[in-house]
Amino acid sequence: MTKKIYNLRTTKPTKIQLDYTKDLNAEQQLVVKSADGPCLVLAGAGSGKTRTLVYRVAYLLEKGVPADKILLMTFTNKAAKEMLWRVEQLLGFKPQQLWGGTFHHIGNMLLRKYIQHLGYNQNYSIFDEDDAETLLQSIIAEKNIKKDKYFPKSGVLKNLISYSKNSGQPIEKIYKEKFSYLKTNILPDIIDITYIYEQRKKQHNALDYDDLLLLWLKLMETKPVVRKEIIKKFQYILVDEYQDTNHLQAKIIEHLSQQHKNILVVGDDAQSIYSFRAADISNILQFPKKISGTKIFKLENNYRSTPEILKLANNSIKNNLHQFPKNLKATRASGEKPILIPAQNIEQQAQFISQRIIELTEEGYKLRDIAVLFRADFHALELEIELNKKNIPYIKRGGIKFFEQAHLKDIISFLKILHNPHDEIAWTRILNLQVGIGRVGAQKIINQFTSLTLDKILNTDFILPANLKSTWQKFKTDLNKFFNHDKNDIDGCIRELMSSFYTVYLQTKYDNATKRIEDIEQLENFASNYQQLEQFLSDISLSENFRADEVNPEKNEPEDFLILSTIHQAKGLEWPVVFIINLVSGQFPHAKAMENNEEFEEERRLFYVATTRAQNLLYMVYPNILYNQYYGFIFSQPSEFIQELDSNLYDIWNITTTEDEDLPTIEYQ
Repeated sequence: MTKKIYNLRTTKPTKIQLDYTKDLNAEQQLVVKSADGPCLVLAGAGSGKTRTLVYRVAYLLEKGVPADKILLMTFTNKAAKEMLWRVEQLLGFKPQQLWGGTFHHIGNMLLRKYIQHLGYNQNYSIFDEDDAETLLQSIIAEKNIKKDKYFPKSGVLKNLISYSKNSGQPIEKIYKEKFSYLKTNILPDIIDITYIYEQRKKQHNALDYDDLLLLWLKLMETKPVVRKEIIKKFQYILVDEYQDTNHLQAKIIEHLSQQHKNILVVGDDAQSIYSFRAADISNILQFPKKISGTKIFKLENNYRSTPEILKLANNSIKNNLHQFPKNLKATRASGEKPILIPAQNIEQQAQFISQRIIELTEEGYKLRDIAVLFRADFHALELEIELNKKNIPYIKRGGIKFFEQAHLKDIISFLKILHNPHDEIAWTRILNLQVGIGRVGAQKIINQFTSLTLDKILNTDFILPANLKSTWQKFKTDLNKFFNHDKNDIDGCIRELMSSFYTVYLQTKYDNATKRIEDIEQLENFASNYQQLEQFLSDISLSENFRADEVNPEKNEPEDFLILSTIHQAKGLEWPVVFIINLVSGQFPHAKAMENNEEFEEERRLFYVATTRAQNLLYMVYPNILYNQYYGFIFSQPSEFIQELDSNLYDIWNITTTEDEDLPTIEYQ
């Protein structure tokens, strides 16, 4: 099939041919060409689901579907950018009008147009987690709640509110189920604080991250004219990672698909592992029942792992009762069986892993080809100590994100006020930078100009206590040049702020001021790519992936290092060699999960995700003896997920430590 397009480097028309038969297997072709109407694609690990989605989008465009009638939703900005880039590379041109991004990104785009129907202004601010917690702290302080060791901190309270929204369950129910350790007599205070929190956000024309979904759904459910207009926009809707959707997202999808009914959801119920974030596996399991006429496709050809690894993964996940049965089939040649290694204790587990990693590098693997996966962060503590002893460089997935650093949040708060002068959280942050203005003083100042324009805020003589008034007047002098700058000259605004007072502030407050100033210079570089402050702030608020080394990488080639990661953070990734550690009953699966069948099945899915990260070699390690703070040393049992495996699917290596060497030696059984 051919299509006239324009070459990326010229404006002359050219022709390319998308060879679906050559580029896709039979399962993928069926989805690409036949997925009209409601469709569920069950995409097994490593089965090429991203490739299938990309070709489906290209196929629709090639058939003449307007780009602005296609909506592609994913769960991370990284995944969205990758998919849109791959569509562009495949077609040879960029479909400018294509709707693509995360649920929250799409929600933000629609709310910017329609939110006035819910009583907000279109220039609303978006609170990040820190902003939301700051507002909650302020409300808690205003209520003058007695200090109580059982009263949740603002972060815990924010998580409770967030889970309630995303799961569609009332605060009272979530409180009793997930926060039973708290005193029940503080529930009225929590409900009251939650109410004030929601009212205060609306008062200051601000949304938190969850509101981007909640208010999008509210538009669909309460504003028929708006719902009709939004539904009419999209002729084809494609959703990735549907097993990770929560209550709000599933309801939004149901509404969006009402008219054209061309809803294609792709996911793998066997990789649903985020219930702690309110992801609901029933969304994918019940999808065919909720939307009548759903066609079900399966992608079972795995391009990642050896047959031996897949046999073990299949053998494990078949024990789950609540699932769509699938059988991953390898396209690669046979390799080595997975290896089970019982270690004497947690220290010997660490010694074995570190030695085996050294041996693997001598066999030709790079450190970055190897990942050590674990159920919980603390499972890797002894291993980290051992890696340091042997000078094996490693990183743990995570770390402080670039825009979450204090000095970057300060700069962004100034910019937020330029965009929305009624952003109380941003005002609180920048006022607290001034010596002599604390939280109470900041609130007194903010209370003076709740409804004023920025110009009047800077030119009105407020009634304040003498010491507070003096500090505020001096600060206004510093602010005037910055706030009079063209707000859409974002990098210019930042330079103005740095020259007026913030450089001196950094130099007097931090011993690493030079590093922080360099970060802000990189922020200037990043901001220079934007012509609109609103878009800049939206992208920052919605981004979960920016880190300092991504904005300004110091090296063209990354340093070689081992990867340590929780299994949750490893989902979607793959490595030639994978170690799964601490496979002990009561730790993996977690002891509490063993009391609840739904949670136990999710733990098994977590094990399945871990095994299917491996391409060539899979090592499963557990210690026979653990130390318990109450009982001392105790004998452990291998994980239930190991015990239920067919023993023919793996080999066992026994470890012995020689008397004259510190390093363990490996023997085969």
